Amino acid sequence: MLYWILIFFAASICLFAYSVTRIKQNVPEDSRDFMDPLPPSLRLIWPLVKIASHYIGERLPIDYLVKTNKKLQISGLSYIISAEDYFGIRIVVSIISGLLCWFCLAALDSVQLDYLACAFIAGYFLPLVTLNDLKKKRQLKIVKALPVYLDFITMAVEAGLNLTGAISQAVDKGPEGPLKVEFEKVMRDLRAGVGKIDAFRSMAERVQITEINNLVSALAQAERTGASLGSTLRVQADQRRVERFQRAEKKALEAPVKLVFPLVAFIFPVTFAILFFPIVMKFIYEV
Repeated sequence: MLYWILIFFAASICLFAYSVTRIKQNVPEDSRDFMDPLPPSLRLIWPLVKIASHYIGERLPIDYLVKTNKKLQISGLSYIISAEDYFGIRIVVSIISGLLCWFCLAALDSVQLDYLACAFIAGYFLPLVTLNDLKKKRQLKIVKALPVYLDFITMAVEAGLNLTGAISQAVDKGPEGPLKVEFEKVMRDLRAGVGKIDAFRSMAERVQITEINNLVSALAQAERTGASLGSTLRVQADQRRVERFQRAEKKALEAPVKLVFPLVAFIFPVTFAILFFPIVMKFIYEV
């Protein structure tokens, strides 16, 4: 009996190895010649991601892929992963979360299906939460750096350069960040023969930020009416700077309200415990 069990076990291992090999061979080779390098966290699971994206991601609806591609573009990840790869990441993270939960529950000798289901669901939605967080951080960085770049462009235009030369100078002298990358894309479009307003509209569509939309509208109106480009950019730079100070003041005013819950839930109970502990102990020992 033991002999047959060993035979079946060895055959199962061979069949599993053969299946994995065939699955891996059918996955096309990953070509990243025109893509940005992967972060270290994705390199560990990338083979599994490519398998999931090949067998599942390519069969997703077109509308879902287009919507996901738009989110990746706004988050600045469109040159790192595709929509199919992003869905593969969600599948792999879901499986890893479920396996980790099963391992922890097995160690505690209390495996429950509802906990496993919650782990799979949480792992599936975790990349979505991370993507939204990256999008908000990227948009915040762009909004913070926008007045600086507008000042550079305004000074270059008022010094006699055209808009293309002014953007080139701003890209050379401006701080690093996602806004610099976006202006580099604008420069690429301008050198390819795209119109100035069309290049800026493409940038506004990529970042989906109100301040960039206002800038594009002001530039389009200035070009249509023949207004001074330097004056328009100066007004935009001053307005963006005022908005940045207003956001800072708003966050400063919101700080006391946000501190109420930590004070009531954590700081006040500890303070009362420290103050009343000697009094309570004194009453206990006196009684």
